[in-house]
Amino acid sequence: MKRLLLATLFGFSLSACAQPAETPQKVSPGTEAAPLKEPSFAAGTPEARVREALTRINPKIQVESISPAPIPGFREVIATGQVVYVSDDGKYLFQGGLLDIVNRKDMGEVAMAKVRKQVLATLPQADRIVFAPTGTTKHTVVVLTDVECGYCRKFHTDIAQYNKLGIRVEYLAFPRAGLGSPDYQKMVAVWCAADRKKALTDAKNDRPVAQGPCASTPVDREYRAGQRMGLEGTPMILTDDGRLLGGYLPPDALLQRLDALDKNPDAS
Repeated sequence: MKRLLLATLFGFSLSACAQPAETPQKVSPGTEAAPLKEPSFAAGTPEARVREALTRINPKIQVESISPAPIPGFREVIATGQVVYVSDDGKYLFQGGLLDIVNRKDMGEVAMAKVRKQVLATLPQADRIVFAPTGTTKHTVVVLTDVECGYCRKFHTDIAQYNKLGIRVEYLAFPRAGLGSPDYQKMVAVWCAADRKKALTDAKNDRPVAQGPCASTPVDREYRAGQRMGLEGTPMILTDDGRLLGGYLPPDALLQRLDALDKNPDAS
C-alpha cells in the first residue's frame, strides 16, 4: 500500500516496512548514517516560506530539496523519498502525479530519478553484491532486495537467465522488517560472508548463513538509502542512473524494458 508524505507531515510513520517503534534498533558498528544535511534557504524567498510551512506542520520532517516546480507559483519539494508541491506563499500543498501532457512525462518521477542517481553515487561498488554476465554486459540494474520477500526470491531464482541476457545485477540490502529485526540480522550475515553471492543465494533458499567476523556492513546505509530513494516495496529495480523500472519483472520483460529505454532515454 502506498504511503503518503502527508502521513509523515501529520506525524505518522511513512516507512512501508519499518519495525514497530518499541523495537530497539541494533545496527552494525560503524555503519550509522549521518543525518541528512538539508540545504539552507535565504530568508524571504519562496523556498524559505515553503520550508517554514512544512515546519509548522511537522518540525521533524527532513527535506531533501526545494526547487521551482514545473508549474508557476509552486515549489517542488522532495522529502522522505517522495515529491509534493507547495505554493510559493506556503498556503497550499498537493501530492499526486504531475504529468507533462505534451512530452508524456511524470514530472515527479523525473525529480526522483535525479535524487536516486545522487544517492546511488554515494554507495560504493564494493558494498554491492554483483551477479554479472560472463559475456558482454548490455544493461546494468540496481536491485534493492530482501532475503525473505517472495518476489525477491523469484527474481533471484532466475539470476542466471538475467545474466545470460546480458543484464548485470547489483544488489543492495533492504531488510523490510527494519533495522535490528531478524530479517536484518540475516542480511548482515550475508553481507559479512566471505562469499556474499553464495550467502545471498543460501539465505533466499532458507539455508542458514553463519555470521562471520565483521567489523561493519553497508546494510544500514543501504536501508536508509532505499528510504531516501522512495522505496515502497521489494524488489525495487532501478537503472544504474536512478530511473525506476518498478518491482519484479521476468528476465525477458526486463530486457524489453531496458532495450526500450535505450531507444528512448526520455521515456518515463
